[in-house]
Amino acid sequence: MFAYCTQVLHLSEHEAYARITVARASRRHPVLLTMLRDGQLHVSGIAKLAPHLTGANCEELLARAAHRTKSEIEELLAQIAPKPDVPAVIRKVPVPAGSTSATQLGPDRVRMVAEALPLLVPAATGHVAQSEVDPHLRSRSESPASGPLARTITPLSPARYKVQFTAPAELRDKLERLQALLREDLATAIETAITEKIERLEAKRFGLTKTPRRALDATDTSPRSRHLPATVRRSVRERDGDQCTFVLQNGNRCPEHRSLEFHHRNAFARGGDHDPENVGLMCRPHNAYVAELDFGKAHMAKYRRRGDESDGATPAVRTF
Repeated sequence: MFAYCTQVLHLSEHEAYARITVARASRRHPVLLTMLRDGQLHVSGIAKLAPHLTGANCEELLARAAHRTKSEIEELLAQIAPKPDVPAVIRKVPVPAGSTSATQLGPDRVRMVAEALPLLVPAATGHVAQSEVDPHLRSRSESPASGPLARTITPLSPARYKVQFTAPAELRDKLERLQALLREDLATAIETAITEKIERLEAKRFGLTKTPRRALDATDTSPRSRHLPATVRRSVRERDGDQCTFVLQNGNRCPEHRSLEFHHRNAFARGGDHDPENVGLMCRPHNAYVAELDFGKAHMAKYRRRGDESDGATPAVRTF
């Protein structure tokens, strides 16, 4: 069946594995095909759920997994089947030797089939056998990325995650130095460094501070300059919850939390002030879209080019 899916239907190894897994699971639980047809579940999600489905938990588990993304289903499985923490290690990724044997992704498991490979797939394929490699290197094949920056974050149990990424030697040395300075385990050292970095960035972007020097009611919000006061940025960020406020055509709010910018609903160029009621967070695409509606695409083209050249380190303030 696997050879038929890959050689006749021309499916990828991953897609063939997923579909075979779903077909076998549907024999034991026919409701899976109904939910797949109705769009309540998808192939990737069923493939994740299949090993955990039993006659006792099938109905409840499928109800909880309905209309969830693959990552959300992984979170759900981490709750019902938690895995132990992985050890903290830093190791060098070995350079692959000359390809002496090939691998095949089978419907039940991933195994080496160097002898049978010429009958199934071209010899030059060279797939990766994930069950045979070191678990700490598995992110290279699990992640959508395939280059040296491949990374993955996998839920192990509620509130516990396995984080894997490939790092250069310079970063490895910095991690060891950080761990030695803090005298803590690797995970705690990384968390401490990230927390400090987040606090500095949020202070710069959103004006967050533990001891604000000025209250919002004492802040001048008149449109005298393009500068957005820190008190306004703090208020807007707290109100909008670090999420884009653009409302889509279906009535839902844009779910984007990255690349957020401060947007003046009544543009600064038209006399809009810096009052929090006139300022909101928007993701960069929606901020640019609204600005085009206000000023036209031709006028906004130069600002788009300028934004493409920046690194996006600080949220922009639309003051047109």
